Amino acid sequence: MTNLAKGIIAMLVSALGFTLMAVCVKLAGDLPVVEKSIFRNAIATLLSGYLVWKNRTLFFGQTLNRRNLLLRSVFGLFGVLLGFYAIDHLLLSDADMISKLSPFLLIGLSAIFLQEPISLRQIGLCLVAFIGVLLIIKPGFNAEQTALFPALIAIGGAIFAAAAYLMLRVLALSPSPESPYTIVFFFSFFSTIVLLPAVVWQFKPMSLAQLGYLLLSGVMATVGQFGITLAYRYASAKEVSLYSYASVIFAAFFSMLLFDQYPDLFSWLGYLLIFLSGYLMFLLNSNKTER
Repeated sequence: MTNLAKGIIAMLVSALGFTLMAVCVKLAGDLPVVEKSIFRNAIATLLSGYLVWKNRTLFFGQTLNRRNLLLRSVFGLFGVLLGFYAIDHLLLSDADMISKLSPFLLIGLSAIFLQEPISLRQIGLCLVAFIGVLLIIKPGFNAEQTALFPALIAIGGAIFAAAAYLMLRVLALSPSPESPYTIVFFFSFFSTIVLLPAVVWQFKPMSLAQLGYLLLSGVMATVGQFGITLAYRYASAKEVSLYSYASVIFAAFFSMLLFDQYPDLFSWLGYLLIFLSGYLMFLLNSNKTER
C-alpha cells in the first residue's frame, strides 16, 4: 500500500472518528456542555500521555513554544465547548458542515497574523462558503424552524477552531517544533484541568448509558485526532485534506438513522456550496504547491 493510500485511509478514519464522537455527545442527552467536554479531553489526556511517554517526548513542550501551546489550547477549548453546544442543538450534519468553515477562516487569520498572501480567488471561495452557511442557517426563512442562535454558536466554534489551527501553524514554524503527541497532550491536559472546577460546580448525575456514551466520545475524539496526525505523516495536506469532508456524509447518515433528522433542501444546497468551495480551494492550493 502506498503512503498516499495510507494517508487517505487515515483521514477517512479521522472523519469517522470525529463524527462518532459527535454522535455519542448527542446520544448522551441533556447534560452540561462542560461535563460532556471533560470526558473527551480526559480520555485524550490519558491516551496521548501514554504516547508521549512511549516516544520519550516532552509532556509540556519546550520553553520557547509554551506560550503558543497555551494559546492553541485556549482557542481549542473554546472551539470544543461551542462545537459541543452546536451538536446538542442543531442537526448533526448542519453542525458538522458549519464547522467546515474553519479552513476558510484560517486563510484570513493567516493573512492577518502570518502575512501569508491571499488571492482574489481565495476570497471569492470564502464568500461562496459563507453563502453556503447562510443556506444552512436560513435566517428569517421560517421562524419556527430556524435555529439561529445555535448556528451562530457553531460559527463561533469554527472561528476558535481556526485560531487553534493558526497556532498549530505557528508551532510548525518554530525553530524547534514540538511532537504531535506533545501538542495533543498539552491541549487535552490543559482543557481537563480548566474544566474540572466547572464540572464539579454544575455536575449533573448521569445514567450508566450516558457514562458509556461519554467515555466512547473521548475514545472516538482521540481516534479522530491521531487519524489526522497519521494522515499528514503519510501524505501532504494538499493530497488528503479534501477527504475530511467525508464527515458530513457520515453525519447526515447518522442524523437520519439515529435521530430521524433530515436536512432540508436549503441545507443540502449549503452543503454543496461549502463542499465545492473546499474542493476548488483544494485544487487551487495543489496548483500553487506544484509550481
